[in-house]
Amino acid sequence: MNVVEEKIDDLNAVLRIQIAPADYSTKVEDILKKYRKDANMPGFRPGKTPMGIIKKKYGKSVLADELNKLINESLTDFIQKNNLEVLGNPLPKIDEEVKGDFINPTEFEFAYVLGLAPTFDLDINAKQKFDYLKVDVSEEMLDKEVDNLARRYGKLVPADKVGEKDMVVGEFSEPSGEISNNSTISLEFIEDDKVKKSILGKKVGDVLSLDPKTVSRDDKDLAAMLGVDESKINDLPAKFDFKITEIKNMIPAAIDQELFDKLFGPGTISNETELREKIKADLDQMFQNDSDRLFSQKATEAIVEKTKFELPEDFLKRWIKESAKEEVSAEEIEADFDNYKKSLKWQLIQNKIIKENDLQVKSEEVIAHTKGLLINQYAQYGMPAPEEKELDAQAKNVLSNQEEANKIYDSIYGAKILAYIKENVKLTEKLLPYEKFVEVAYAQN
Repeated sequence: MNVVEEKIDDLNAVLRIQIAPADYSTKVEDILKKYRKDANMPGFRPGKTPMGIIKKKYGKSVLADELNKLINESLTDFIQKNNLEVLGNPLPKIDEEVKGDFINPTEFEFAYVLGLAPTFDLDINAKQKFDYLKVDVSEEMLDKEVDNLARRYGKLVPADKVGEKDMVVGEFSEPSGEISNNSTISLEFIEDDKVKKSILGKKVGDVLSLDPKTVSRDDKDLAAMLGVDESKINDLPAKFDFKITEIKNMIPAAIDQELFDKLFGPGTISNETELREKIKADLDQMFQNDSDRLFSQKATEAIVEKTKFELPEDFLKRWIKESAKEEVSAEEIEADFDNYKKSLKWQLIQNKIIKENDLQVKSEEVIAHTKGLLINQYAQYGMPAPEEKELDAQAKNVLSNQEEANKIYDSIYGAKILAYIKENVKLTEKLLPYEKFVEVAYAQN
C-alpha cells in the first residue's frame, strides 16, 4: 500500500492511495471463508456452499468494506506522520473515477482531496487598544442588595391595610362566574402606578374591579393567577372582581450578627460595613464575567479582522454540504458562509495561541473546575456541597460524559486564551452605571 501527495496549492492537496492485492486479499478471503462456514443456503448442507457462490453473493461488498478500512487507515496514518494540518475531513475526488475492477480485483487507486490549514502570523500586542467595560457598583445598588437580603430572611405578618410592598391574597372572579381562582398579588411588582394606587390602603373583605393583566408579570403568570390555560388568556374579559382575603406585610430581618452568621457562617462577617464589602466583591465578580464576555466579543472581531489569511473555500463548502446531518442547499451554505469563515478563522487563531504559548489544561485543573461548577449548582438550590470525597466522585462522573468533558476543557482553554489576550493588548477600564452597562451589552449582542 502506498500514499502519494500531490500539492495543488498552499491550501489544497490530493492524496492518492494505491492498494495492491497483498494489502486486502488475505483478509477478504478469511471473511468469505467465515461466510461460507455460517451459510445455510437451499440445496447445500450447512457450511458446504461452493465458494464461487459465496464470492458471487458477498465478494463485492466484503471487498468494498475492506478497501474502505484500508483507505481510512492510510489517510489517517499519512496525515499524522506528515503533520498535515487539515480542515474538515478528506473527500473523494469527484472528477476522477476509482482505478480498479471490483469484479476481477487487482490494483486499486483512490484519490482524495484535502483542505489544508493556512499558515499565518499572529500579532497581538499593546498597539491594539480596547475599552474594558465594568459595572460601577454604586451605594444605591448595595442599599438595594442589603434590603433584598433583609427581606429574603424576614417574616410575613398579617396587616390591617395594603402597603407599598405587601402581598395581597384574594379571589379573582369573572362577572359571569365561569372563572374563579385564589391568587396573590405582590404590590412592589406592579408597574402601573394607577392600579397600584387603587389597591393601596384597602382592607380584608374589600372587593376591587381589576384587569388581571395589569397585576401579572407575563402571559404565563396571568394564566397561573387565574387558573386557566395559557391559550385562553386572549379571550379573557378586561375586568375581574378581586376580593381581598388576607394582607401580608414583610418585616425585614434585622441587619445584625444573627443574619451575618446565617448568610456566611459564624464569625465571617461582624458588621454592616463588612457585609457591604462582601456584597460588593461578589457583585464585582459576577459582573466581571459579563465584562469579559463583552471584551471577548470585541477582541475576537478585531483580531479576526486584523489577521489576514485565505481558506480553501471551495473545499469547505463541499465539506459542509457532505457532512451536514440534514440536507443543506448550496444557497443556504453561501448565505451563511461568511459567518462560518469567521468562526473557523477564530478557531485557527485560538489553536495558534495555544500552540505558540504552550497553553495546557492539566487534569487537576479540570477536576477543580468541575467541582466548582457542582458547588455553584448546590448553592443555587440552597444546598451545602457534599464532602470532598463525594464531590471528587461526582466531578469524575461528570467528566466521564465525553460531551460534558469537551465543554469543560473548551471553557478552561477559552479562559486561558482570554487571559493571554488581556495581558498583551492595552486595556482601558471604563466604569458604567448598571443600566448603561446593560444597554451597551444588549446593543452589542
